[in-house]
Amino acid sequence: MTRTLKVGLAAAAVVAVALPAAVTMRNSATGDATLPPAALAERPAGTREVAVLAGGCFWGVEAIYEHVKGVIDVRSGYAGGDRRSADYSSVSSGRTRHAEAVRIIFDPRQVSYAELLRIFFSVAHDPTEVNRQGPDVGPQYRTAIFPQTPAQARVARAYIAQLGKTGAFKGPIATRIESGAFAEAEPYHQDFMRRNPAHPYIVIHDRPKLAALKREFPTRWKG
Repeated sequence: MTRTLKVGLAAAAVVAVALPAAVTMRNSATGDATLPPAALAERPAGTREVAVLAGGCFWGVEAIYEHVKGVIDVRSGYAGGDRRSADYSSVSSGRTRHAEAVRIIFDPRQVSYAELLRIFFSVAHDPTEVNRQGPDVGPQYRTAIFPQTPAQARVARAYIAQLGKTGAFKGPIATRIESGAFAEAEPYHQDFMRRNPAHPYIVIHDRPKLAALKREFPTRWKG
């Protein structure tokens, strides 16, 4: 999220907290039902795998996966650019090729990579927006998947194609399959929602997503 938006949202904090019923999540999926499971899913090769996903501001995406059973650890960071420019100030310029992203360490025996993608497309973000998510604008907020193995790349490509045929979204899926190293973001970005539950940006944009996860994936929810 840009510094300008942080200032503007701070001014709107009272309104956001006073009127929670008016807060709604932008959901491009048709209806409230979750998306179909992936038709292609790889068998787990071990007890730990890593997924890297970019879906706008990393605060909310990180919080969502922290509440998914089978997820061991989630870190906010930057993916797709040079490590030398992987800092918030540089990435916020939109000129570093990075995307705000999260690195998810998970146990594939408990939750599959395919299921993580299903959550990603269902509640974590709007996969039809190009170089933005909600109020955050710029290529650093693009929707992208950074496969860590050839198997993940196969699953991701197949699921995007599958969803494209369902007509579940109002527009074409903009999510890109990309490569590039992941670099952790600054400490103050980590666990941001847990540490700042009343922050206006969290209240307006991220709490509804977390509620959607609990509602649409009750068997996956981890309190």
